[in-house]
Amino acid sequence: MTQRYCSLPQQPAPSFAPGLAAERLSALVAGRRMWVNGTVLHYYFFDADTDGSVIPVPGTGETRWVPWAGAKEQCDVVRECFRQWQDLGIGVTFAEVADRCEAELRIGFQYGDGSWSRVGRDALGVGLNERTMNLGWDLTRPGQRVTALHEIGHVLGMQHEHQNPLAGIHWDDEAVYAELAGPPNHWSRDRTFFNILRRLDPAEVNGSVWDPQSVMGFPFGAGLVLEPEQYHGGLHSPGTLSPADKEFVLRWYPPAGPDADGPGRPAALVPFRSVPLGLGPGGQADFTVDPPETRDYSVGTFGDGDGVVVAFEERDGVPRYLAGRDDGGTPHNAVLRVRLVKGRRYFVRVRLYSTWGTGETAVMCW
Repeated sequence: MTQRYCSLPQQPAPSFAPGLAAERLSALVAGRRMWVNGTVLHYYFFDADTDGSVIPVPGTGETRWVPWAGAKEQCDVVRECFRQWQDLGIGVTFAEVADRCEAELRIGFQYGDGSWSRVGRDALGVGLNERTMNLGWDLTRPGQRVTALHEIGHVLGMQHEHQNPLAGIHWDDEAVYAELAGPPNHWSRDRTFFNILRRLDPAEVNGSVWDPQSVMGFPFGAGLVLEPEQYHGGLHSPGTLSPADKEFVLRWYPPAGPDADGPGRPAALVPFRSVPLGLGPGGQADFTVDPPETRDYSVGTFGDGDGVVVAFEERDGVPRYLAGRDDGGTPHNAVLRVRLVKGRRYFVRVRLYSTWGTGETAVMCW
């Protein structure tokens, strides 16, 4: 039987200012959908009889109105899956609310509309009376709980793993199109390309290598994958969170800890741990960095703001300029590449020049 698959809503490609340095552009692509660590994400289940929409009936040329509300049993599966992600110890937390106006995540169970979710902070651009996630089939059936785990992975900013350009998957394109055009998916060629055949930007992938065990991959039957050869007979994941899934979310959202390394000291900037700036335009924040190894690091901002980053090395207890520039003009060097030596202490100063949208701006070292 053909599998039911997640169908992400197609979004226009992001536009960035021309002339951005490759590292800045890569950081913007990688971080633009990620939440600031420490965020509380509130979720709401549509429950009113009047919540719903008209959808097409495949193969008939007709439409019908279908409600969004789900039974308690369906909602309970999603609650359990939020807890499973939460129990990893991630720094983002989930809280159910009874008022859609308080929720960043609004969840429906409309049968016939497939299963999908907005990815990460893309949810903030969806109207309060619209869904940011839909779960379009019975989650209580054997093997279907993974759908909720998968969609919550998208909530956390994760992408489809089978679209990882590092996978080296060579598809039988026409076989894939034919498979997805029929029931139960009824996908167009555009939808199939966007959700299966299209390769992601390398900056968007969930890890440094392909993870065929990821909950973010799809199971595929025989005859769809031509290469790697071992997947001619099909590609199947275990249907739960893989070690690499856990590593990815803990890298972006590490467990909450003390924000400062002593009274009156700047907050510590730990590699791969994002720190919210909490600044308005013109605001400034300082951070200490104690590198765990000697290598080249990137330090930069992401989110709804733009600023500059300047690095200093502590010498004889005094911060001495190391790299970056802040001349009060047009923001630049928002991603700084600098070599840091283990055993030495560094300071990073971030000045925010402009903000937009409704989200926060954070800084991260990686």
